[in-house]
Order: sequence, then C-alpha cells, then structure tokens
Amino acid sequence: MIECENLNHEEIIKELCLCNGLSYEMVGQEGSDTSKLEMFFSGYPRIVGLSLFPNLTSLTIVAQDIKEISGLETCLQLKELWIAECCIEKIGGLQECRCLDPNEQLERLNLSGNQICSFKDLTNLTRLRRLKDLCLNDPQYKTNPVCLLCNYSTHVLYHLPSLQRLDTFDVSAKQIKELADTTAMKKIMYYNMRVKTVQRHLNEDLEKLNDRKCKLQKLPEERIKLFSFVKKNLERELAELKGSGKGHNDRSNNNKVTELEKSKNCETVTEEPNLQQKILTKLNALNERVTFWNKKLDEIEAIYRVEVKQKKKSHGLLIPFLLIELETVGNIHFEEGTRYDDWFNSCYELILSRFCTWDFRTYGITGVKVKRVIKVNNRILRLKFEEKFQKFFDNEDMHDSENYRKMLECLFYVFDPEVTVKKKHLLQILEKGFKDSDTSKLPLRKEAVILANSLSMCECPRIEFLQQKYKDEKKNSLEHELFRHGILLITKVFLGQSVQAREQDSINQANYPMVNSVFVPRKYILSINCDCSVRQCKWFVFDHDLVLPEYIVEFEYITVVKAHSLFSSFNNVILEESKKNSEGSVLSQDLKFDDEVIKMDPRIKPRPKLISLDDKTILSLAKTSIYSHIVSLNLHGNSLSKLRDLSKLTGLRKLNISFNEFTCLDDVYHLYNLEYLDASHNHVITLEGFRGLMKLKHLDLSWNQLKKSGDEINMLCKHTTNLLTLDIRHNPWQKPATLRLSVIGRLKTLTHLDGLLISEEETTAAMKFITGTKITQFSLLRHSGTKEERPRILSIWPSAKILTQISKLGPHLHLSGNWYLKITALNLDGQHLFEITNLEKLENLKWASFSNNNLTKMEGLESCVNLEELTLDGNCISKIEGISKLTKLTRLSINNNLLTGLEKHTFDNLLHLHSLSLENNRITSLSGLQKAFTLLELYISNNYIALNQEIYNLKGLCNLVILDMYGNIIVWNQENYRLFVIFHLPELKALDGISIEPSETECAKDLFGGRLTSDMIAERQGHSNFTQMQELNWTSSSIRTVALIPVDQFRNVCNVNLQNNNLTSFSGLIYLPNVKFMRILISPHLHQYLLLFLFFITSGFEVVFH
Repeated sequence: MIECENLNHEEIIKELCLCNGLSYEMVGQEGSDTSKLEMFFSGYPRIVGLSLFPNLTSLTIVAQDIKEISGLETCLQLKELWIAECCIEKIGGLQECRCLDPNEQLERLNLSGNQICSFKDLTNLTRLRRLKDLCLNDPQYKTNPVCLLCNYSTHVLYHLPSLQRLDTFDVSAKQIKELADTTAMKKIMYYNMRVKTVQRHLNEDLEKLNDRKCKLQKLPEERIKLFSFVKKNLERELAELKGSGKGHNDRSNNNKVTELEKSKNCETVTEEPNLQQKILTKLNALNERVTFWNKKLDEIEAIYRVEVKQKKKSHGLLIPFLLIELETVGNIHFEEGTRYDDWFNSCYELILSRFCTWDFRTYGITGVKVKRVIKVNNRILRLKFEEKFQKFFDNEDMHDSENYRKMLECLFYVFDPEVTVKKKHLLQILEKGFKDSDTSKLPLRKEAVILANSLSMCECPRIEFLQQKYKDEKKNSLEHELFRHGILLITKVFLGQSVQAREQDSINQANYPMVNSVFVPRKYILSINCDCSVRQCKWFVFDHDLVLPEYIVEFEYITVVKAHSLFSSFNNVILEESKKNSEGSVLSQDLKFDDEVIKMDPRIKPRPKLISLDDKTILSLAKTSIYSHIVSLNLHGNSLSKLRDLSKLTGLRKLNISFNEFTCLDDVYHLYNLEYLDASHNHVITLEGFRGLMKLKHLDLSWNQLKKSGDEINMLCKHTTNLLTLDIRHNPWQKPATLRLSVIGRLKTLTHLDGLLISEEETTAAMKFITGTKITQFSLLRHSGTKEERPRILSIWPSAKILTQISKLGPHLHLSGNWYLKITALNLDGQHLFEITNLEKLENLKWASFSNNNLTKMEGLESCVNLEELTLDGNCISKIEGISKLTKLTRLSINNNLLTGLEKHTFDNLLHLHSLSLENNRITSLSGLQKAFTLLELYISNNYIALNQEIYNLKGLCNLVILDMYGNIIVWNQENYRLFVIFHLPELKALDGISIEPSETECAKDLFGGRLTSDMIAERQGHSNFTQMQELNWTSSSIRTVALIPVDQFRNVCNVNLQNNNLTSFSGLIYLPNVKFMRILISPHLHQYLLLFLFFITSGFEVVFH
C-alpha cells in the first residue's frame, strides 16, 4: 500500500478504484453504476472522489487517518455510512457540518472507533432526518469517548427521536423515547430555574447599588434644589426690579399701582444703586455651586456605572456555565465554593503563597482578595487527560511515586496580556480545553500552552498594558481602576519530561523533540531583588490535553489608594447626611461655602405662600388691573396645585409655576399664546390634558415625577409643535437609556434638550432610531424564522430567539404573495417598539418575543391564534389582556413590567399553558390563577404578594412542580413561610430556586397538619371577614388543634361543631366567649379540663361531647 501522507488527489482515487475492483480509466463512465464502496486499513487519508459515484448508497471506511467528515455533498442517495476506527474527533469539518445537509436519504450511520467526545457534535446529526440506525459504540470496534459520558443514550434519543437502533440495540419502544423526553424536559426546567436564580441575585446586587447611589445623591440633590429655589427668587426680584424701573421711566395712568409697587420693593430689598449688580453677582455664585454639586452627581453616577459593569461581569459567567451544564447533560459541571469547602481554602492559600508583594509594589498593590472560586468538573477533558497520562506511564518505565508527584503541578494559565479575557474564549477553554482555543496571533501560543507558577508572571504584563492603554487613550480614571479586578485559571498539569529553555532556540516541539514541556526561570527574564523570583517560572506544555482547567478564581487587588466605590471610603467626599460631617473635612468646607453663598447680599425676604388663586390675587401679582395686559406671571415658590381663573389671561406668554404642588398641568390648555412655561420642581406625574400650546417654545419639566416616556412624548408631539427648548431631567423615567433619542426623533423642532445643544449627529441618529421603532416588512424579514417545528435543543432560551438564528428569512428574500404565511418565529427583542402592529397576516406564527421594548399594552396579537410561546419581558405593560384567543399558548413570560394584578378569567382559556413567568412586577394577588390547571412552572418572584391566603389560589394546580415567590412580602412576613407553602402545595418539587427535601415535607405536615386556622376558614368561605361568622362547623376534618388568629375577629361565633376530629387540645377555643352550643368529641383525659374551662368562661350553654 502506498503511504497516505504522500498520496495526492489522483492517487487516492486510483487506490479507491483498485480496492473496489473498478477501472480508474473507465470510472467516469461506470461510476454511476456503483452503489457500494469500501476502504479498509489504509490508502484513503481523506474523503475525495465521491462525485464520480452519484448513485452511491453505501460507503464503508475503516481504520483510516481521516480527521473530518467531508466530500459527501454529491452523495444524494447515500443511505448507509460507516466511518469506523478512524481519527475523527468531531462531526463537522465544513461550516456547521453542512456536509451532511445533502444526505437526506442516509438511514444507517456507523462512526464507532473514532475520537468523538462532545455531545454538541452529536446534535449535528439532527440534519439527517431519515436516520434510523446509529452506531457510535459498535462492539466490533473501539468506543468513542462520548459514549463513556453520563446520559449519553438519553442525549442521543432526545435529539434523534426517529432512531430505531442505537449501538446495535433496539430503541424503537415508545416508552424509551418518552423517558428520554421526560428527562430532557426536567433538565430544561431545572436549569431554567437555576438561571432565574442567578438573574435574581444579580438584580438584587444591582438594586443594592442603586439604593446606595440614591442615598449618596440625596445631599447633592438637596443642595441643588436649595440653590435653584434661591436662584428663582432672585430672578423674580431682578425681573420686578427692572419692571419697576421701566415703569418709573415710562409713566402711565397706573401711577397708583406704581407707588404701591415701589413701597413693596422697599420692603423686600434695600434701595441701593448697585442692587441689580449684587443680584447678578449672587446669581453667578449660585450657578457655580449648582455646577459643583452637579459634578458630584456625575461622579456618583460614573462610579455607579463602573460598579454595575463589574457586577455584571462577575455574574456574566454564571449563566453560560449553567447553559454548558445543560447542553452537556451534566458532564461539565461548575461548582461555586465557600469557606467551608477544603478545595476553596486550598485555592485561596495557593494564590496567597504565589503572590509576591515586591513584584506588585510599583503598581500600588499591597495584597490580593479572592472574591469567588469556581470548580470545573469537565468529565470529557478529564478522560483525555487520564488517557494521555496513562499512555505516558505505559511507554515509560517509571513507577516511582516521588517522580510521579513531581511531574504533576498546579499552574496558572497565562492569558495574552494585550487581549482582554473574552468570555467566549474562557468558556471555550473550560469546555473544549486549550487545543485551538487561543485567540492570540502569536505562533508560540499555538505551539504550546503557556503557564506560570506565580501571580506576577501572569498579571504584571496585563496591568502594565492596561495602564499604558488608558494613559494613551486618556480614559476616565474610574475605567482605569478596572485592572484591580481579574480572573485566574488554575490548571492541573502533567509536565512529563521537562527541560530548561535554551536562549538560542525558539520554543516549539521541533526544537525540543523528546520532551513534554519547557520552563523558563524568571531570573533569566529580568533581574529582581526578591528571593522568591528564583522559584518563579514560565512553563510551555506542548500537549494541550495534558493541561486540565480545574478552578476559576475571581479576585481583587488591595491597593494603597482605595478604590472609588459606592461602598468604600470614597463616600467621605459625598456623605449621605450632613450630620456626618467632621470639622475640616472636604464636604464640611463645601457646605460652609454653600452657606456663605446663600447669605450673600441681597437676602430676599420670604413671601407668603399662596394656596389658591383668584382674580384679585392674579391682578395683584401682575401689578395691573387689566387681564389683557398680563403677558408674564410668576407663581414660583407657592403651594398651588390648581391654576384656576387663568382662562382670562389670553395674552399670557410667560408662566413660571416652579416649586409648587402640581401633579398635572391640565389648567394651562387654554393659554394659547403661551411661549414659556417653567413647571420644574413639582410633582407632575402625567401630561395628560396638556394640549393646545402650539406657540410654546420653552418648557421646563425637570425635577418632577414623570415616568411613561412614550405617553408623555406623544402628548408633547401633538400639542407643542413649535417647541425649541425642553428640560426633562431628574424624572424617574422608565426607559432612560433611549429617552434622549426618542425625544429628539419625535420633537423635530427642538434645538436644546436638557440644557444641551442638539447636534446634527444626534438628529441623524434619532431619526434612524425612530425609524426602527415600527414593525415593517423589512424588520419582519430580518427578524423572523420559518422552521415549522422547534428544534430539539437543550436550551432555556425562548424558541423565537433560537429559531430566528437558525432559519432566518433574510431581508433580500425574493418575496412571493404569501411570504408572511411562512413565518413561524419572530424575535423583535430590543427594537424600541412602542406598539405591536402589522402582524395580522402572520397566521402561522408560533413563537414570538418582544422583550426590552417600550410596549405599554398587550395588543396587536389577536390574529396570531397559533402562538405557542410569547415573551414580553422588559416592557412597560400594566395589564394582561388580549390573549384570550391565544388558546395554544404553552409559555408566557412578562417579567420586568408594571403588572399590578391578574385579571379574572385571563387564563381560563389557556388550556395548554405550562410555564408562566411574571417576575419583577407589582402584583399583589394570585387571584386569577385558580383555573390555570396545566401550569408546571410559576415564576412570580419580586412582587408585592403579602397574604397567606394567596397560596390557596394555587391549591387546585395539581401539576405545579416549580414555584418561585422569592422577594415577595409573604416570604418575610409569614413565619415558617417555606413549610406553609410546601404543606398546602404538596406536589411541588422546588420552591424559590431550592429543591424540596423529603424532610421538609414531613416537617410541614407536623407543623400545619390538623390545625384549624383562620387561613383555612378564609379558604372555605372565600373571604376573611370573620366578624360576621356565627357558626364554626368543621366535622371530620382531622383537626388536632385550634389556632384562630386574630382572636377578636371570632367574637360573634356562638355555635361550634368539631365532632369526629382528633383534638388533642382545646386551648384555641378559650377566645370564643360567646359560644352557646358546642358539639365536640375529645379524649376522656381532657374531660375534666374542658369542664373546668367551661365553668370559668361562661354558663348557660349546651355542651355535647363523647
């Protein structure tokens, strides 16, 4: 046989013809008659030449050096494929294994004896729709490593449900397929719960940061409000002063008013020639202080954003870890350590022992703090490691345990210092190992895995690179501090035969042919004064499989200069309360300076606050007797909540109502000539009723309580068509990230927004943004999929997200008349939609997602009656409506919205609903879920559910196995909450992200079993108005004790019947003073106690007991 390495394309085909009794010269004419080909043991190093055999139905290749499956594109009739005892490591080779797409006829596939080790590779076989017989572990050949993994058969049968035989075994029985499906479904439900728990913990951390930010912003905001109030007082005085001067020079018939005006001015300010100049000087000083405190607000916001970024980064790996666990069916497992785990402490000690203070002192680093350690259990990589390890010892005559220990080492992986540690890169290493995983372009990293035994050799190059980078780019110092946080990857390494590197030779396997690893001592890298440098080495391991990732460590450096943190000493600059100030501190000096500015001359005498307006007051304020002469009115700093009697001011052009008590602006709608309106520092919650102000040019709505950006922008767009300047800062907007673009895009006449000039670039970006907020034919084509069935993928993500990535229509598709009928999946997440429209023709839509938009209503889906999954997370929806016709829904998610309740009968028609997620809303009751009988999963954490009785709304849901109510008021209000829920919902398998143990079920029965409580009575009655009760009839209810709380609610009960129960105590009855008739069955030893009790509390009633 000819050596495979030397064969060219033509010679390989000649060998193929020779082994199958075919003539190479005639193969062009006779190849179409060949239906079967076989190649054994050698001569066929890659699959080529099959285009000569278009009618091939069977191909057998055994014991060849084939590395990948390819060259099958022309074998459209192929039904049987054997590629056994070859060197295939993954089912692929052509992008996403497209080589299998043409082979739709393939029914039998044997890949035994190869090196396939990943479950993900097996999912590529789902392309073979007619595959009936699959062999990866044929007894005649060696097994594939993937067959040794846990849940191998379950994984294959779930993804390939049409299989009749697997590894020579009959798997056609329906029960086997159902078992695989059930197992997969449980796995998906379990990891969905785990992912939600991680997301919840992240949200809690972010909420804590936000609360802390709000507390820190309190003082600067109070200062700004104070200065703004004084500024507006001064501006009013200045305007009146100028008006008074003008009136003096321009005398008219209003001499009486002018004299009155003069007398008032004399009472308010001192008559000095330079009074106007003093006011202007003080205004400048106030503006400087406002600028100072605004800067402090910006500093807090900047620190907050950096910490949010760090928190998200810290949690960013946890969800991908869970997804990898799910996809590999637990064969890759990640475990987060605690102080109680020995391996956690071992990692901590390892890092401290390999941290040299001397190496880091130039960066101001004095120590290292471990924040999280995650253990990596990768069964796939461990099998490879152990196989190579065993092979080494089989080839070497070495059984000395001492040498064995020396060759095993724990080393840190050295990431490329000039490349940020990408999440994708790290996950690839943890899942697939170091082979072909490095993103660096350096050839050295492709030759060997670079490791180190000291923290400084891993980290110092990274720190230096980042410091130089931020210096060159002149970035924010807060961004610069991100170098404080880092990730270490601790590996278990078998060094094998190792030698020290030679200076003259580059490090590669060719220059060191007989060794497994090469080391470079640090003393040869640079000279340093610390003794520990002698022990510091870099290692280069040539065989990637001998480096096993074992632990991921997140750490933070302890520095001489404290980090800018919302929870650090940086708070000394901006303390929460002024009472915490110490003499001489930075903040104390600033507050003193503030007081000095406030006390500057002129000091304005406070005016009486108006509570309401009338004609006389308006004329007095305007200093005129004719309404039509009033063009400016300043009502700043009063206690007004309504603007009555302003309809007569038809000529009013300027109105100031800042620092009042307004919650709406309905009363200004008739001021058609108004050009300037200052409504800042009020409590305005809506602009509804704000209309008809077509001449308005300046509007200040800052420091109010506006939330609904979509509704408010619509009002301004309709009724302020000539607006030039708008200020909407310091409002609790629901979608602040896109607010500026939304406003600029909708209010096209604006020139200034929030005190900033609107640039041409912003205008262009805003127009593009607004264009994308509507559902168009282009967006439908771009974000839709056409698969008729959901792929069998182990994933927790919405089907719409999965399917639109797999089978996009694409915007350049040649459209036919019924193209919209092909759409089955639609993913419009993050498109900034304000409403759902243009879906009327999507009759076959099954999976849809509209997360992270600006939707306020659930409308526009009425025609999509085939919807099975609907996701509306991250919107502004306040009511569940418009889904009564969506009877095929199986999954509904409306997390992170504004829901306050569940409407009655909303879920009555949803007879297939399995999963309902309503997390992070404002729901106060579970009423409305009583008839959702098919529910398996209910996620309703972080809402406002408070009463025990709400749990009774779920008692009829016998299929419910997962319930998450974490973060509701009931969790901390109800004593023994967890046991209470477990007792009343005995079918539950998991509660609040934690599996329910059998011991908990028993404890719940002991604690709540046989207790007659007010909750039980409320459940039976349907209400909790116990004062109307006169009879308590609970016969044959297995009651052991009575615990009626609150006791005064049962004061009118006069008839008690507790026959045929198991009473062990009657102490709970002593609070029923008006009982006249009691029928009860108790144990003989309690008779005398009952009689004594009855004698003392009352007389004249009938007692029946046995």
